[in-house]
Amino acid sequence: MNAFDPVPPQWTTTAIHAHGFCCPACGALSMAAERVWLNRGSPVFTEDHRKKWQEFYYCACDQAWWAWSTDRPNSTN
Repeated sequence: MNAFDPVPPQWTTTAIHAHGFCCPACGALSMAAERVWLNRGSPVFTEDHRKKWQEFYYCACDQAWWAWSTDRPNSTN
């Protein structure tokens, strides 16, 4: 699977919005996701004119979820 494929995979149709940047069912982080798809074809613009995208994740617990790219926590590495 290609995370940048312009066509959304079927599993994204049941995704729920995660208000924290983790699986809403089990709490797993996005890095543990089994599948990822980025909806780069429909960006949203923020108040300061920056783009944000929906990032979709399919978790090992079989929960599909999405969050905004701007909600991604800052990396501490």
